[in-house]
Amino acid sequence: MKFLDEAKVWVKAGDGGDGVVAFRREKYIEFGGPDGGNGGKGGDVLAEAVEGLNTLIDYRYAQHFRARKGGNGAGSDRTGAGSEDVVLRVPVGTQILAEDKETLLADLDAPGRRVVIARGGDGGHGNAHYKTSTNRAPRRADKGWPGEERWIWLRLKLIADAGLVGLPNAGKSTILAAVSAARPKIADYPFTTLHPQLGVVRLNASEEFVLADIPGLIEGAHEGVGLGDRFLGHVERCAVLLHLIDGSQPDPVRAWRTVRGELEQYGHGLAGKPEVLALNKLDAMTPQARASRRQALERAAGRPVMLVSGATGEGVPEVLRALAVEVAAARAARQEAIAPSPSAAAD
Repeated sequence: MKFLDEAKVWVKAGDGGDGVVAFRREKYIEFGGPDGGNGGKGGDVLAEAVEGLNTLIDYRYAQHFRARKGGNGAGSDRTGAGSEDVVLRVPVGTQILAEDKETLLADLDAPGRRVVIARGGDGGHGNAHYKTSTNRAPRRADKGWPGEERWIWLRLKLIADAGLVGLPNAGKSTILAAVSAARPKIADYPFTTLHPQLGVVRLNASEEFVLADIPGLIEGAHEGVGLGDRFLGHVERCAVLLHLIDGSQPDPVRAWRTVRGELEQYGHGLAGKPEVLALNKLDAMTPQARASRRQALERAAGRPVMLVSGATGEGVPEVLRALAVEVAAARAARQEAIAPSPSAAAD
């Protein structure tokens, strides 16, 4: 299945049904009076986050969605039938943006969450609605109200607890394959990863978290160089970033500064997220190179640097434990934020 994280679609809610002009006509009932019913409501267009989806490919070719018009009213005060809603099923983590691609309409970040994108029109009134003591035979009936229509953007931001960032060929895909059941493409050339990959990391029976790997960043990514920074949106929701640096390269400090610069240019709070810094490809370095490059990177970054090898597994448990600590802290903070305060619970 192809990965698609952005799609533009047109939605049109159903128009309301028309009201009718009708009069009661029965034998032996001389002035039956008006009995024209109201029109039914047009169908809404909704979006719902469902589990089991991780791409917007369904909206690559089907881009127009229209709900049906409500039923017209009828005599004997019969109201027209309301039309069924049209539901767009999208992956969890999908954002709905207005046509300007900036105004956020909804963020479907939990399974089962749904939102009305376009509301159906109300049905028009039949002439029975306008009957009064002074207007006993109204001949007025209204057309149904039009349903809303608009162009919207669907943008998927994958739900992950931790994200992998780094230059191309830093070994991110190797790490993901080593710690999870994900099987990303691994090769010795840049930009092997062309779209985000997710893997579930299980530390033990009770601890697990989701790790996301995105295509590598290069200098100028925020200006569209390489694959650009469009995939950074998939790590915006992460609690912590694992910044991998190729330790086999002679200047790891420059690599670290390049990626940090792109994160700062991208914004959206990525540069301020907790970061675990790891020097990868430990198996390809001499003991002297390990010590010197680690020391230089710690001096530049001002934080501890871990040593890891995705190929041999050396240092991997320590890195995963560091990520798990940050993920657990973020989850605890979210639970505390949504839990009611003691005073509110007492009220």
